[in-house]
Amino acid sequence: MTTSYWDVLKHPVVARLTLIQFISYFGTWFSQVAIASMMLEYGASELAIAYIFMMLMLPAIVLAPISGWIIDKVSFKKLMSILLIIEIIMTLLFMTINSLEDINALMLFVFIRSAASSILFAAEMALFPKILQGEMLKKTNELHSIVWSVCFAAGMALGGLVTYYFGYDTTFLIDVILYSIAFILLLGLQLSLEPIKHTESALKMMKSGFIYLKNHKKLIHLILLHASIGFTSFETLITLLADLHYKYIVAIPLAIGWINATRALAMTIGPLLFSKYINDKNLHYIFTLQGLAIISWSFVQHHYMFSIMGIFIVGLLSTSLWSYTYYMLQKEIEVKYLGRVIAYNDMIFMLFNISITLFVGYAAKMGMELKYISIIMGCGFISTAIYYKWFKKHYLSDLDNKSV
Repeated sequence: MTTSYWDVLKHPVVARLTLIQFISYFGTWFSQVAIASMMLEYGASELAIAYIFMMLMLPAIVLAPISGWIIDKVSFKKLMSILLIIEIIMTLLFMTINSLEDINALMLFVFIRSAASSILFAAEMALFPKILQGEMLKKTNELHSIVWSVCFAAGMALGGLVTYYFGYDTTFLIDVILYSIAFILLLGLQLSLEPIKHTESALKMMKSGFIYLKNHKKLIHLILLHASIGFTSFETLITLLADLHYKYIVAIPLAIGWINATRALAMTIGPLLFSKYINDKNLHYIFTLQGLAIISWSFVQHHYMFSIMGIFIVGLLSTSLWSYTYYMLQKEIEVKYLGRVIAYNDMIFMLFNISITLFVGYAAKMGMELKYISIIMGCGFISTAIYYKWFKKHYLSDLDNKSV
């Protein structure tokens, strides 16, 4: 019997966490348009914009060892509560940014909020394999990636409208209200989970997690395959496109909001259409198609309407690639190491995203056309397809074997 998304939502813990995640994700992207638009209005350079977006991803890298230990050590509900409170406080502090002179403070606030968000996400992804298995786990990954996409679309679109008509502070205040609702919902979460007792010190736990990962080469390859989805790290690219081309057609906040919303809409629809066809045997074809879609988009992205159509096609396979590679990784990890390995996975994923973000910023600063930057990103997926074929030949025959 095939598991549906409705079956997943019948699980009480998954249902409540999905609602919390929906509100939290929506709030994050709702204010992201305001941050990007604010930086452009204050006259931030290409690199400054890239650095701001880098602060969204950096926490998952620098905090991975300790965040993995925290996830494996601290109870899930207590940890979630603390993290949501941190997100509320940092969002309030965004309202204190009034000029380009405050950019360092903004980077700090974005970093801290992103750190809380990163640990929260890793904690959820480490929790699901403990309470779900097989097709239910796979569908839950897909559902949560769809939730992310819906929130990305709605958050970017509505965030652009609110920022344009009501200003930055109103956007941030609404964001605070959304996080507060998520916190209230968390208080009602009923989670019965047998705690795993760790008698090792924090340092020993971090070390043992690293050794476990080092001794399981298949996990390392799966982490790298998942990280390749970072070639779709388009935030800086889209912001620069809006400033270079789209501002003559529509206001920058609306341009950023609508093009990201279109992409996210495709990322929502994509899994519903294609996820059932994606498997271990044909994954390299999906990587190749993703790369070709990005390359095709690069030739029309200077034209706003054609760019919207192009980004829609680009987004159709992104979510399915993300959720399937994450599922392949999750089912390979022993339960007691879940928090640490998931944290290391997020570290590599975000490191890759930061590398792509900095590449876009520096390449644009040096005068490379955005079209050619996009083509390079598309070629990255084609290279990943070749890498996956090698991985499939050497590791996929024992995919269900937990020891490598």
